[in-house]
Amino acid sequence: MLEIIPFEKQYANAFYKLNIEWLESYFYVEPLDKEVLSNPEIYIINKGGFIFFVRLDNKIVGTVALMPTTDRSILELTKMAISPTLRGQNMGQKLMQHCIDFAKEQNLKSLILYTNSKLKNAIHIYSKYGFVNVPVEENSPYTRGDIKMILDL
Repeated sequence: MLEIIPFEKQYANAFYKLNIEWLESYFYVEPLDKEVLSNPEIYIINKGGFIFFVRLDNKIVGTVALMPTTDRSILELTKMAISPTLRGQNMGQKLMQHCIDFAKEQNLKSLILYTNSKLKNAIHIYSKYGFVNVPVEENSPYTRGDIKMILDL
């Protein structure tokens, strides 16, 4: 049975492993990545963010985070990763819809995300859910993020 559950400390290691695997598959792991992923409570939860997991048959197989921005009415959708053996089964889309529904329940103004132009499938899915391209700010927090998208809620 597939379910989406909120952050629990016992799943912090799964958050780290899923994201590191994804980064190593598509890009590279920067020191800041390791720091944030090793300490999700400090960098995400305690700052007003949220982490969700996909649990399938009592095993964590996917994750996503909603990180706070300088504008409290906007969260950044980030750190989305699905177990490599389960990609292509719409779990990422279920996580995306969960985040959108959650953001609406929280009366947020919008969600933003950063991505890379080489991730064509991801960009297609973001667009399908209503995200549109906006200019990436000069002081972007991500060296590999050459695309910024926003979804107005």
